[in-house]
Amino acid sequence: MTGQLHHVMSPDDVAPNTGRGGDIRVVLGPATVGATSGFMGVVLIAPGDRVNEHYHPYSEEFLYVVEGSVVVDLDDVPHEVGTDQAVLVPIGVRHRVRNTGTSPARVLFQLCPLAPRPDLGHVDTEQVS
Repeated sequence: MTGQLHHVMSPDDVAPNTGRGGDIRVVLGPATVGATSGFMGVVLIAPGDRVNEHYHPYSEEFLYVVEGSVVVDLDDVPHEVGTDQAVLVPIGVRHRVRNTGTSPARVLFQLCPLAPRPDLGHVDTEQVS
């Protein structure tokens, strides 16, 4: 026995964050399960919607498209990512995720390592339009 508490979580267990575009839900992270090395979640992006450009000064971000397709702009270079495809967003790279298709997209994300403080982990470079 490790003494750790284990949690099974669902996106339905987490309040949506729509302030940056899309419907972002951090499912496993410091606030939800006490994670100490990173966090994971899902973003739902409706057709024509996007998650606005930002970067992470301390973390790599892994994006995996579970459903639909998206365009991931990495430092203004567009990359089409379809169902069952993934892309790595290196530390410090500006990125946005756009749904240019006609069906909803579901994208899994994981970031690690954590920033020294939550307020240092995410830098917005554009506002929700």
